[in-house]
Amino acid sequence: LLSEYEAEQPQFPDVPESKHGSVSLESGILQPLRMQQLYSAPAADTVVQQLVPIAEAAPSPEPPDPKTCSSREYLEYYIFPVLLPAMAELLHRAKKEKCFERKRTKFIACDFLTEWLYNKNPKRKDESFTEFFSIPFVNDWLKDHPRPPIPLSLLLSEEEASIVIQSFWRGYRVRCDSEIQELRQWQKQLREDKNIIERVKEFWTKQEAK
Repeated sequence: LLSEYEAEQPQFPDVPESKHGSVSLESGILQPLRMQQLYSAPAADTVVQQLVPIAEAAPSPEPPDPKTCSSREYLEYYIFPVLLPAMAELLHRAKKEKCFERKRTKFIACDFLTEWLYNKNPKRKDESFTEFFSIPFVNDWLKDHPRPPIPLSLLLSEEEASIVIQSFWRGYRVRCDSEIQELRQWQKQLREDKNIIERVKEFWTKQEAK
């Protein structure tokens, strides 16, 4: 549908926002949004502010028949009114998850869009919110295509990660102390000389035999 529409439309420069009459491909929705605009944190809010008002200002005439309408009408009446709010919410969530600041995060954009669109489906208007992994078709797909576990480094918050790192560092510093090293060496030698592990095993063997 998209390629069919683009073949019908002439090439023209960007149209000022004041001339936008309705939600259309000409109104800048499919005009080249530069990749740096979509993937830079300061520009994320700008893109959202430009797209959301356009979607809200769309007129509400009698919707065309989805089976007989043109590609442009189908996009304007059935795709954009649903997809644009989802994309706007996606940008806000991506910014919240610091996707514009880090190379790797636990946030998966496709998962978020799937969950958002599924719960915003008009057919599910009176139903409760369904978490992504509880969506039936997602659950069925993951049974046959299980995902690898997410690394712990992506699951921990900054506070939790700092606690783990600080705990490890404090433990390392303590173990480097000369007195602690001497104590650990004495304990190791004691275990080797008296074979404490074997004695403990013999003790429990006797206890179980009773």
